Amino acid sequence: MSDSEAPASTRTTAPARTGWRARLAVAVAPLALFAVIGGFLFQGLYLKPQEIPSVLIGRPVPGFALPALPGRPPGLSSSDLTGEVSLVNVFASWCIACRYEHPLLMRLKEQGVVTVHGLNYKDTPEAALGWLERFGDPYVGVGDDRKGRVGIDWGVYGVPETFLVDAQGMIRCKQIGPITERDLAERLLPAIEAVRAGRPVKC
Repeated sequence: MSDSEAPASTRTTAPARTGWRARLAVAVAPLALFAVIGGFLFQGLYLKPQEIPSVLIGRPVPGFALPALPGRPPGLSSSDLTGEVSLVNVFASWCIACRYEHPLLMRLKEQGVVTVHGLNYKDTPEAALGWLERFGDPYVGVGDDRKGRVGIDWGVYGVPETFLVDAQGMIRCKQIGPITERDLAERLLPAIEAVRAGRPVKC
C-alpha cells in the first residue's frame, strides 16, 4: 500500500509528535533559565560581602600618587603607607553608606587607635570638602581619586571600602561595605592588634 493510501491517523502521528515536543521545549526553556538564575540569586543571599576575597591581600599597596583636595593638604601616595599600621578608607560625598561608618572613623582618630588615610573616590573636590566639614575629618591625608583609576588598581568594588596596611606597606585585610560596631570590635581592631604584634591576621 502506498503512502497516499495509508490511513490518515498513520500519516499524521509522527509530525504531530514532533510538533508537540518542539512546543514543549519552547515552553520549558524560559522556566529552566529562570530556575538557574533564581538559584544563583538565592545562593547570593548567603554570601557575605565582607568576606569576598581580594587578590591584593598579602601584597604591597599599588604604586600611586594622588593630589590633595584643594586647600586641604596633604594628598595620598603609596609612600605614605609605610612606617606604621594604617587604614585606607575609600569614601565619597555621594555615598550614603559612608555616613553610617563615619562616626566610627572619627572615634578611631579621637582615641588615637590607628592612622586613617582617605581615598576620595569619583567625587568632586568641592563636594568632598563639604562632606568633611559637615561630618568631621578623620583622615591624616586625603587623595583625590576623581576618575577612580587608583580605586581600580586597589580592586575597589564600591564605596565604602577600607584596607588595613601594615608598616611595610602590605595590604593585610579588606573591609567591603560600611564598618559597623561589630566589624570594628570583632574584625578590624583584632586585625590591627595582630598586625602590630606580627601575628597572623584573620580577615
